[in-house]
Amino acid sequence: MQGRDDAAPEGHAAAEGAGPPAVGLNALAAGAYLADEHGVITAVNEAAERLIGRPAAELLGRDSHELLHRNAAGQPVARTECPIRQAALAGHTAQGAEFWFERGDGSVAPVAWLVTSCANGDRQDMLVLFHLVDSEEPGPPQQTLSELQRLTLLAELTTQLTSTMDVEEALRRLVRLVVPRLADWAVIDLINESGQVWRRAVVHFENGALTHKEELVGLMPAVPQKSQLPLSRALRGAASTLAGPETYAREPDSDVAVEQQRLFTTTGIRSAVIGPIRGLRDVLGALTLGRSVCPAPFTSADLPLLEEITRRAGVALDNARLYQRQRKVAETMQQHLLPQLPRVPRLEMTVRYVSAPDASQVGGDWYDAFALPDGATSLVIGDVVGHDLDAAAGMAQLRSMLRAYAFSEQKPPSKIVEWMDRAALQLSGTDMATLVLARLTDLGAVGWELTWTNAGHPPPLLITEEGVTEYLTAGHGVLLGTGTLEGRSDATAFVPPGATLLLYTDGLIEEPGVSLDDGLDRLSRHAAALAHRPLETFTDQLLARARPTANDDDVAVLAVRTGAQTGDPPAVSHGPAGPAQDRKERPAPPP
Repeated sequence: MQGRDDAAPEGHAAAEGAGPPAVGLNALAAGAYLADEHGVITAVNEAAERLIGRPAAELLGRDSHELLHRNAAGQPVARTECPIRQAALAGHTAQGAEFWFERGDGSVAPVAWLVTSCANGDRQDMLVLFHLVDSEEPGPPQQTLSELQRLTLLAELTTQLTSTMDVEEALRRLVRLVVPRLADWAVIDLINESGQVWRRAVVHFENGALTHKEELVGLMPAVPQKSQLPLSRALRGAASTLAGPETYAREPDSDVAVEQQRLFTTTGIRSAVIGPIRGLRDVLGALTLGRSVCPAPFTSADLPLLEEITRRAGVALDNARLYQRQRKVAETMQQHLLPQLPRVPRLEMTVRYVSAPDASQVGGDWYDAFALPDGATSLVIGDVVGHDLDAAAGMAQLRSMLRAYAFSEQKPPSKIVEWMDRAALQLSGTDMATLVLARLTDLGAVGWELTWTNAGHPPPLLITEEGVTEYLTAGHGVLLGTGTLEGRSDATAFVPPGATLLLYTDGLIEEPGVSLDDGLDRLSRHAAALAHRPLETFTDQLLARARPTANDDDVAVLAVRTGAQTGDPPAVSHGPAGPAQDRKERPAPPP
């Protein structure tokens, strides 16, 4: 039996040395999985694979809460309301019966569960045992669905597909909901914005699990305009039809028909239904459901259900594409508007921007740094409320306004923020935002003077060369855009040579279910430990260590280190990824 990276005698282990708890899981009759302190599954037994219809490869290395934990309606459960997650965080044994796991086919199954801590070497892991309550294990495709089962399927499709704005996740959920309920094969062909047809998924239900046939996916031939064969007609938006090997047995009338011949021959599909996936304006693709095991062929009575399925899939994919298009526009604008850093004698600066893990999120986090006419350096970190194109646009407005005021007026930071608050209300009157505006002045060999004002933002962190940390909590006021227009105050601190000043957004310290003080303590502790590192290494390691694993927000960090003596060469860096880029960002999915 194989785990994800190596073999284990009992149970699937996620990595070499997964430890004794991974051994012996298969001796348990109940479903069982082992997860680390972050909830990531490290081992799973065969009973768990069978009960929730997911192979070990689909479970290992995944966040158990995000992947499995649902409410009765099949919706994700907030981490702060998840009894399994809360029991694991508390480190005590707990059990319950009113909870649901999402199966591999997209359905949800009621489970009775027990969670307890489990020693695994030098760390405490979480062992979860469960069994299904009044529910049948997943089986082969059904020949027919009752009216209640059809309504249940359509309700689950609506809930599952409309709760994600990610195309890939929508496709995975679609497949899990229809296979094996209706068929043992699902094939999805999508038309991208360039008009190309891509076979995005060919999935088979075999040995109790979904298997992806990667050798059958890829770029398809262009859609023929005259072909009357089912897939070509579906990709042009025609009604759903029945198909089988005999449909494509004749001389192919197009390259698409050749590909369909190969599909039916390779998969052994004996009966299929093929329907168009329509968006609001265009045809987005086609869904094929095939049966190679079930003896009952599809009939015309199955076509209305397929039409309902593809209609819901079309709405979900249309929305996901629109949202991702908007995100791309916002990210592009964000990347072009976030600035290059100035070169200032005896100052070393670096920045990092890490986007939200959720592909549908685009934040208003921003930073700025620029030299003032009197020789001082202005430093800014801010966050516009929201995660959309409006937030990115609001960020651009505030940055431009602040630069203009700071450069022309030469006033204390508090006065500049007061003027900006009034002007922002008159210009838009909608967005609220937090920010820290600081002014760093060179005092010569003795060090630097920092003057700042804070509009509802997390406090800057000062770290001395020896690793002593201090949060600069003075000068704090309400956030921008509230309409209160209260007077603001300035604060001043001395920054010694070799010290590091850290400006950051809340994504670096906030985590659901964890107090803000804990996040601040974690950041301070790691910053102190890394104080002796070069600034580039300091910033990278601090992001890796301090950023919460459950973080669902973007993060901006501006780190400034004062030179130890006059004549130190200036240094400026945006990190290897450049300004406003997510250094951990994955490549874009196929078209």
